[in-house]
Amino acid sequence: MIKYIFITGGVVSSLGKGVTAASLAAILESRGLRVTMLKLDPYINVDPGTMSPFQHGEVFVTEDGAETDLDLGHYERFISTKMTRLNNFTTGQIYDSVIKKERRGDYLGNTVQVIPHITNEIQEFIVRGANNSFEGNADIAIVEIGGTVGDIESLPFLEAARQMSLSLGRSNFVFMHLTLVPSVSSFSELKTKPTQHSVQKLREIGIFPDVILCRASRRISSEERAKISMFSNVPIESVISVWNVDSIYKVPSVLQEQRVDDIVCSTMLINPEPADLSIWRKLVDRIENPSCDIDIGMIGKYTDFTESYKSLIEAIAHAGIHTNSRVNIKYINSEDIEKNGTDLLKNLDGILVPGGFGNRGIEGKIMAINYARENKIPFLGICLGMQLAVVEFARNVAGLKNANSTEFDASTEFPVIALINEWKDISGQIERRSINSDKGGTLRKGAQSIFVMKNTKTHSIYGDSLYERHRHRYEVNNNYLKCLIDSGLIVSASTSSENLTEVIEIKDHPWFIGVQFHPEFTSTPRNGHPLFIDYVRAIINKKFIKSI
Repeated sequence: MIKYIFITGGVVSSLGKGVTAASLAAILESRGLRVTMLKLDPYINVDPGTMSPFQHGEVFVTEDGAETDLDLGHYERFISTKMTRLNNFTTGQIYDSVIKKERRGDYLGNTVQVIPHITNEIQEFIVRGANNSFEGNADIAIVEIGGTVGDIESLPFLEAARQMSLSLGRSNFVFMHLTLVPSVSSFSELKTKPTQHSVQKLREIGIFPDVILCRASRRISSEERAKISMFSNVPIESVISVWNVDSIYKVPSVLQEQRVDDIVCSTMLINPEPADLSIWRKLVDRIENPSCDIDIGMIGKYTDFTESYKSLIEAIAHAGIHTNSRVNIKYINSEDIEKNGTDLLKNLDGILVPGGFGNRGIEGKIMAINYARENKIPFLGICLGMQLAVVEFARNVAGLKNANSTEFDASTEFPVIALINEWKDISGQIERRSINSDKGGTLRKGAQSIFVMKNTKTHSIYGDSLYERHRHRYEVNNNYLKCLIDSGLIVSASTSSENLTEVIEIKDHPWFIGVQFHPEFTSTPRNGHPLFIDYVRAIINKKFIKSI
């Protein structure tokens, strides 16, 4: 029988429930347990696919093509279990499922209500997601409930968790509550009252936490922990200090140092092998002792909210770990390049243009790509970044003046990037879309196996094939491929069925690659990702050669 750990949040959002949950999962996995994870999001959107990056941050794409919460990225980076569309669901999906059942007559004429119908549906989704991994033989499922205690939106999820704990039996569940212990004075005095109120609110709805995780700017003293313990009716050893650290990969050690995993295992009456966090300690040591520094300019339009590029930032950091370097990311708004020119790009060791949607800042990104190409600066373009690299090449090398993507100029004379109307999805089914299609769910998404051309830089990185995740709507227009290739563009990887361009390179450049997919989604701190590692290594080599 699968055992469940429910993790809730209190006081404020964005305390790091996802990282904390993933860190606990990493400890339990190191103890030989099979761990899966779920994220329950209380918003009514069906998924985050059409939500603003400024509101929601990154959309993480699973191998099976689901657009999910960015916390699933943390899950995959910390543990070996692959997430699927069943590991993340929203209020919108729950209500949609219940309404469809009601329309079919599944409820036999009963009045459909939040209790029991919505809460039962939530429990069914939790059990289904938990049983999705390890063919239903997971040992533990960690369930992170989004939002904070007291939110109206979260109440059905909390009630479902309470009901589920009642049916599971005491040794089959643990409730953990992550809350803020703020500092409000110049003496860094920590205030425990918000945590007390948050736990009180949780207990009012029938959930009594086994562990309280206290997020604070510093380590919480034993006196402060004792105060929280007394007012929350939780043993002091179960009041855990989670202080700010300079790397999220230190969090597993922070938790294990305070024996959180022992508390969980004791409550659940299990006794797995001891934890082994040596790999995390080695990773932290590499982060703290790099042999060199490099500066990469990330040219985007969500640069004021870096959560929009969460997986990408982590993938670059992973490459730094595996090349023994510190990679400093300089966030540059592409609209600033449009206004002030490319002087903003001076002194950068590498340039990266990430994915995105919409025409704001596009010309600034193209200017940055042109600067990287002409000045021989190692360049990586991802998704939209690759498409704009094609646009820049078409305009300035292939002679297709004013070439563009139909996403930004529907009447462009040279639509080198265009909307594809028909393609096969990862299951082989035919998908169709038009300019009038709904925005949600009409992208080419999920992992695909792609053939790689020999004698290319891409082949030296990946070998004969690659398997990467996608999330995009527009493609390189095959009608212009011959012109582009004849002008020197290298198409080093394409899909086998529709011959859609997946990777482009250019000749006579230290390192210039654009990819249609999102390699950042599969990078982990343990292994890194070969594309990012090769990119960072090329930057290091060029900087070293230039310096001597």
